[in-house]
Amino acid sequence: MKQTVKMARTSILALPLVMMGGIAFAGGLSEPIATPAPVQVVPAPVPVRVGSDWTGFYAGAQLGYGQLDSVALTEDPDGVTYGVHAGYLYDLGNIVLGAELDIDGTDIEDVTADVKLDSVTRAKLRLGYDAGDWLPYITAGVAQARTSSGAAAFDTDDTGGFAGLGVEYRVNSGMRVGGEVLQHQFNDYNDTGVDIDATTAALRVSFQF
Repeated sequence: MKQTVKMARTSILALPLVMMGGIAFAGGLSEPIATPAPVQVVPAPVPVRVGSDWTGFYAGAQLGYGQLDSVALTEDPDGVTYGVHAGYLYDLGNIVLGAELDIDGTDIEDVTADVKLDSVTRAKLRLGYDAGDWLPYITAGVAQARTSSGAAAFDTDDTGGFAGLGVEYRVNSGMRVGGEVLQHQFNDYNDTGVDIDATTAALRVSFQF
């Protein structure tokens, strides 16, 4: 009887140890915790420049039409204009700055007043917007008109100013075409007290190099 009581006591004391071992064993069989895969960071795309690079020297020719307006003239004579130009553009991104020299010969003449516009020479500043293959721009500067006449007062040259608008289209990397409209003012021409205005419109072709 005493032996039976001793075995029962031993079993009761051993039961917690067996339960703890079972719990530990069960914990050892638990599934491993999954580690999430690292998130791949995709770099942002590099911005692509939409415009073109208009920087460089260029030269070309123009052909157009012009008309004079003055109280000294009996009519508003008009005629063909033709000439050459050369300049340089610098592309700052969206803005394009430039300078240009051009000269036009003309056949504009007021026969009754005996006044002929022989040529117009211009020194230009240009401010444009880079729109890819298109370049709209404004321009202004100094112009020198050369006139010939039987009257000495108009057989001379004089300096005035001009302003206007233009646009160019890039045909390829070396060639572009465009158009330009300019308004000229020659106030008090050759100290005669006479103002002469001139409007010109021209088509242009330029070659970049």
